[in-house]
Order: sequence, then structure tokens, then C-alpha cells
Amino acid sequence: MADDLLVATGVEVTYGGRASILGAGRPGNKVLHGTDIRIGRGETVGIVGESGSGKTTLGRALLRLIDVSAGRILFDGRDITRLPDRDMRPLRRRMQMIFQDPMASLNPRHSIRRILAEPLFLHGLASDRRQAEGLLREMLDRVSLPAVVLERNPHELSGGQRQRIGIARAALLRPDFVLADEIVSGLDVSTQAQVLNLLKGLSREMGLSMAFISHDLSVIRAVCDRVYVLRLGKIVEHGPCQQVFSAPRSAYTKVLLDAIPLPEIDPSWLTRSSVSEDAV
Repeated sequence: MADDLLVATGVEVTYGGRASILGAGRPGNKVLHGTDIRIGRGETVGIVGESGSGKTTLGRALLRLIDVSAGRILFDGRDITRLPDRDMRPLRRRMQMIFQDPMASLNPRHSIRRILAEPLFLHGLASDRRQAEGLLREMLDRVSLPAVVLERNPHELSGGQRQRIGIARAALLRPDFVLADEIVSGLDVSTQAQVLNLLKGLSREMGLSMAFISHDLSVIRAVCDRVYVLRLGKIVEHGPCQQVFSAPRSAYTKVLLDAIPLPEIDPSWLTRSSVSEDAV
């Protein structure tokens, strides 16, 4: 479709394996089996499934952080499936990832100022320190953090604050597509709501396309337009969230819903819970 930003067709990912000069070799472990997914411009798509279903592998394949063994990935109409690193580099700014564990993705030795400013200089979005400082303070305001956090290191912040720094780092680069991988799984319910509400607001303001990976069906229903259900590396069902969750066609989706019953949706949950921001 013309309004699709990211389209993957027949994607396969195989880990391990070894070629042999005799032709046999070792087959390796196939994690994705001919997966198809599309993400429209400005759309938030959920990818859900139990542990080991291939969710994170699919997300990393979409970003070309791992190579696919078969299939095709188009980004903004361009085939990036086997694009060399030098040609992928200009696209990296437009394709960002927010990680599950912000402590693992934030350099503990660097201040928050350095962590946020260095990518701005790397991608040419700030020409000097003064311009970078202005962009940092504006973004911190948007993610509800005071400027004082710029002087701190990651370990001096709470889990919710670190996750908002992860979101700020991605948003500062003005991406077109963001992959959020289990970003609220380690947070309490109130902090989850703050982070999700923030992400929804930024998505609307910036027109972001997002893929939201989670095992929590309630989170997927709260933030996503459509959902893909993944089982053992295969898409077993996809469609609008309301349709999939209210009338699932796949037996596996029904099992997921039975295992983790969805509470009645409260439209004010995100807004109400985000009022109690955690203090710095």
C-alpha cells in the first residue's frame, strides 16, 4: 500500500548453522518462518506472543540489526533487505529502538547530557553545544523531566525516568519509525501508564510509526491500532486490536486471552495514572 512505511514479506531468520564444502553442513535454528508484516505511516502496530515466539527477533530484523536468511524488507519504498552498512547508515536516524532495559542501553559512565547530545552531533542535528542544549531541554520538557537530570548518570535515576530518557534519545533524532521492545515490562502499573501516555503523545505529535512488542495484551490494546499474534515464528492472526481481542479467529490467540484475561478497558487509565509523575 502507498501509505505503508515498513513492509516485510516472507521474512525468515536462522541462527547458527554452518556450511560444508561437501554440501551438507548444519541446518541451524530457524526462528522466523516466512513472516509478513506491514506498518502504516503514523500507525502503532502491536507484536504479541509468548516467550520464544520470535517477537524480538522480528523487531530486530525489521531494523536490520540482524540479517534475514530469506524474505524482503521495504522501508519507505526502498528495499533494505541486504543493503550494505554504509548505505544503511543514513537510514539509522529514521529507524530508532527503545530497549526493554534502559540501563543496558545507557552508558553508565556518561552523564545524561552526553548520552542525549552525542547522537545529535553524530547525525548533524545540532551544529554546536548551544543548539544541542536547547534541543535537550525542549525534549526533557516534553518527557516531563527537569533539566537537572542532564547532570546525572543513569544509575541516579529511577526506572521510569531512565525509560523516559530512552524515549527522549529516540525522539530527539526525529525518526519516522520506532521499535519499542517490552519497554514497560519491568515498571509498576502507575509508571507504565506514564510511559505509555508519553509515547502515545509523542507519536501523535511527531507522526511516528511504531512497532510495540509486548507479552501484555492489556498494554497492546491500550496503545496499538492493529496487532500481529506470533507463535513459533509464524503470524497466526492479525487485524485491528478491537477485532482480534473481541472475536479471535486463531485457537492460539484464544489460548493467550484465556491465559491472561483482559480487564474491561478503562479509557481514562493512561491519563489518570500519568498524573502522579515520579519525583526526581
